[in-house]
Amino acid sequence: MVLLAAAICTRKGNVLLSRQFVEMNKSRIEGLLSAFPKLIVTDKQHTFIETESVRYVYQPLDKLYVVLITTKASNILEDLETLRLFARVIPEYCRNIDEREVSENVFQLIFAFDEIIALGYRESVNLAQIKTFTEMDSHDEKVYQAVRKTQEKEAKEEMKKKAKELQRQKLEAQKAGRTSYGTGIGNSSSSTTSVTPSTTTEMPLPMEPAPIHTPKPKLTGKGMKLGKKGADIDTFVDSVRKDGGLVKDTNGIATTEPVRPNAVAVSTSPLHLRQEEKILTSVHREGDVDQFEVRGLLCLHIMSEELANVQICVDNTDNRQIQIQTHPNIDKRAFQESGIVGMKQVGRPFPVNTDVGVLKWRFQSGDSADLPLIINCWPSETARGCDVNIEYELQDHTLELFNVLISIPVSSQGGAASVAQCDGSYTQSHGALEWSVPLIDKSNSNGVLEFSAIGSPDSFYPVNVAFNMNKPFCQLKVAKVVEAGTDNTVPYTTECSVVTEQYMVE
Repeated sequence: MVLLAAAICTRKGNVLLSRQFVEMNKSRIEGLLSAFPKLIVTDKQHTFIETESVRYVYQPLDKLYVVLITTKASNILEDLETLRLFARVIPEYCRNIDEREVSENVFQLIFAFDEIIALGYRESVNLAQIKTFTEMDSHDEKVYQAVRKTQEKEAKEEMKKKAKELQRQKLEAQKAGRTSYGTGIGNSSSSTTSVTPSTTTEMPLPMEPAPIHTPKPKLTGKGMKLGKKGADIDTFVDSVRKDGGLVKDTNGIATTEPVRPNAVAVSTSPLHLRQEEKILTSVHREGDVDQFEVRGLLCLHIMSEELANVQICVDNTDNRQIQIQTHPNIDKRAFQESGIVGMKQVGRPFPVNTDVGVLKWRFQSGDSADLPLIINCWPSETARGCDVNIEYELQDHTLELFNVLISIPVSSQGGAASVAQCDGSYTQSHGALEWSVPLIDKSNSNGVLEFSAIGSPDSFYPVNVAFNMNKPFCQLKVAKVVEAGTDNTVPYTTECSVVTEQYMVE
């Protein structure tokens, strides 16, 4: 199936929304949509129309039409299934299916359409996944907003204290005026003292924005505390020992090794780029890959209007089949030809003081050779339960995995598991044996955990893995940022965050 475009139009043929998924010029798509109402035959019971070049698949939706324009070689059954999904998406964003609601929610609908179709082909998504993808929840934004509210609250408290202090000074000044001058010139003294407080009360007002605009430097300081060597691991080990847990270390990895922080401090750079990736993996215990997917997003944050008219040069050195999609306002052709991320409309600046997702990508594979980390679990039945041998193997030695936590379900009945060997540290609590390795890289690409516990071989599944990285899994990186239409480079800062949303062996 090759889907050329999706549109919402009125019964009279007025186009409310149109999204093209392949390269088409404006005149052609306008011609195709303007011809659609003229081709509808009311006395026939079907919802598709074929012309010499394309096929229209449509569905009435109250007073509107949802129209898909496909090639004639596409599968009509897949076209109808896709049409039904489009028709289900629209009511999720429009309370009433009319021209006004569609016009008010046009961008939300376009974003949802982009999740259904990529480069003309249907994505394997359902309605719930589309809603999740389009929410684009940002942890950094939540942190920033929380810090901002705290600073605003502190500023208001400070202003209240200043107001009370000024009121107290005013009362003292009035009292002193009555004592010095007596009742004969009380009116004169009161008029004189009334000028002084009114002038003074205006002075602290400019102080209000000062604490509001300073959350970022304070947040940076907190972020630096997270980077202390071994702080996270030492705290983790100490808490385990206080609870009576047994922790063993080997010579391979010590708990005092430096660990990268999970959180990155909010940048104060006028132009900041954030690269995020989430890994979703489900592997069968025999080694077959049920799902391996990496979802990436490049966000731009500009704090100065002088830097709003820029272009981002992105290098894609990855030889794997990665699906890359640009924001609707980004010039897709410029990116495909030269890797430049810039506004489609010449001279239009990027939004200021907000996170803008300009580029997203997805990599899917069913080959275990593409996995960053292989987990082998070998439970062997014994008279008293099972002897379990778990091994991890880093496949790509250029990767660095931080804060690796491998969780194996273990029955709490029959006592704690007996650990014979552990490359790293471990603890047992809440029905799980958690194996912690601060860093896995080329110098520590293999590790083993051996233990004995009560249970059957199936009871030690699923094995859940969590880790993070500070370099992207997909080989996309920002090469430089330049002023739009020139070669003048612009200073910028970048950060990268790769986390596991799900990494499971079942």
